[in-house]
Amino acid sequence: MSLPITDVRMTRFWLSLEKGIQFVFKSFCRMQGGEIFVPKIPSIRITDLASALAPHLSQHSVGIRPGEKLHEVMCPKDEARLVVEFPDHYVLRPAIQFIKENNYYCNKLSEEGFPNKNDDFEYNSETNPHFLTIDELTELYHQTVTT
Repeated sequence: MSLPITDVRMTRFWLSLEKGIQFVFKSFCRMQGGEIFVPKIPSIRITDLASALAPHLSQHSVGIRPGEKLHEVMCPKDEARLVVEFPDHYVLRPAIQFIKENNYYCNKLSEEGFPNKNDDFEYNSETNPHFLTIDELTELYHQTVTT
């Protein structure tokens, strides 16, 4: 028996439900209006996830399906000019100007961010510098099933 893998190059972002909820609530406190909040979270390789959850099974590639992506993109390159970087998240400023001009470089919690100066910047699951290891994924799995 082997585990079907869409594509061995496939990556995804990893966010637990608990951390996702915490990020949403903190974003409510930070928001000024019109911006999009993107958490800085780790990525995983689909093959690593399969190895962590079913280490005894071999893997075989089944191919990507129509419309499916190899990697997730949370801050696309064509919106790089709108990105403000904070220590634990990114903000995409609105592309349109509102009547009231907001300072998206300092949020409602007085956290300061800085503008992205790289026109080629893209935050995606493939080039993310933080990947979870198989051991970390295994530990997360055990924490989840024992709680």
